[in-house]
Amino acid sequence: MQTEKLNANFLYLLKWVVISLLVACIVGSATAWFLMALDFVTTWRSHHIWIVNFLPLIGLAIGLAYHYYGAETKKGNNLILEAHQSTDTLVKPIPLLMAPLIFISTLLTHLAGGSAGREGTAVQMGGAIADQFTNLFKLNAAERKTVLIIGVSAGFAAVFGTPWAAAIFALEIMSFKKIKIENIIPSFATAFGAHYICLTWQVKHTIYSIPLIPAISFSNFTWSILAGLIFGLTALAFTYSNKLFESLFSKIKFAPLRPFVGGIFIALFIVLANSTKYIGLGIPSISNAFVSPAGNFDFAIKLLLTSLTLSAGFKGGEVTPLFFIGATLGSILIWFIPLPMALLAGMGFVAVFAGATHCALASIVMGVEIFGLQAGLYIGIASIVAYFSSGIHGIYSAKLKTGAKYELYHFIQKARNL
Repeated sequence: MQTEKLNANFLYLLKWVVISLLVACIVGSATAWFLMALDFVTTWRSHHIWIVNFLPLIGLAIGLAYHYYGAETKKGNNLILEAHQSTDTLVKPIPLLMAPLIFISTLLTHLAGGSAGREGTAVQMGGAIADQFTNLFKLNAAERKTVLIIGVSAGFAAVFGTPWAAAIFALEIMSFKKIKIENIIPSFATAFGAHYICLTWQVKHTIYSIPLIPAISFSNFTWSILAGLIFGLTALAFTYSNKLFESLFSKIKFAPLRPFVGGIFIALFIVLANSTKYIGLGIPSISNAFVSPAGNFDFAIKLLLTSLTLSAGFKGGEVTPLFFIGATLGSILIWFIPLPMALLAGMGFVAVFAGATHCALASIVMGVEIFGLQAGLYIGIASIVAYFSSGIHGIYSAKLKTGAKYELYHFIQKARNL
């Protein structure tokens, strides 16, 4: 009897080792190819800027592709969250078509000048690819939750080169209260595996640094709280601008026309502004924010343009634009917050992400991975304040509303009703 139990445990462990290795290799490689392709189309666009004139037609093509072939996948990241929350024993995997559709449509979005990110693509590819193992290995409903977690952690780790944060992000976004111990090790193992697989393809991630970090003091602590509040309110503005544009575009009943119309406005802005600073990922502007103050309205323009791009139906992600918004906003806070500019940029980089995603722990860990442990206290203060000040809604509408912030919110609501 003891031998049978040991054999069963060994086979169970072996199954998850195999699944984790396969997901890490496939998702890590797919993300590496995506990043290389994204770098290529970004470079090509910068040398052929006339392509932005075709953004409406490219938007129409993306809209038609999702309308006729990808209707089941158009929820994107929220589809993965909903699949994780499902308790159905009769499992219908996320369509594998989600992976190539988001891969190609994100490249087209960036090629023609849409303002979008890349993590949404990696996460959706990771979730769709990982979920194919549900039926292949005859996983039950609980095991499916684990495989979706490792798909998300693999995609996030590979796209940003932050495996610690990726593993925690996958666990946190699925709701910590429902995470079991057997989810944790696969999430970390797959995140690190996908990260190193991506590196073997010679993919390089952008390096940011904060050269001067002052000692913590009461005044610096207070200034950090103020900065975190500003970052949280900015995250709130991003969330509500998304909802506003989604509401406006929903008035266009034929969905493929939404990115066509949105593309007209984005292309007109690029032409009239005579600037490409705000399109695509905006990595150069993020890097510059650590060495010189950004324009006073750079963060606001990027916020609105990204909301417009994604709400219209173009594809990509929100996270890198959130980095842009936070870093450029942080760099101009030096006009009234007496902290080093690079530190403020780094705090904004992470804290706006924390506020918009409602993943404070993953955000803090990411900040430490990118900027070093010494910056962790300032990043932690800003991220926690941004998390609590960014409102009850986030960019992932299907994320379960659990955690300290939501318990505090419900407590206040009950107190008001007394």
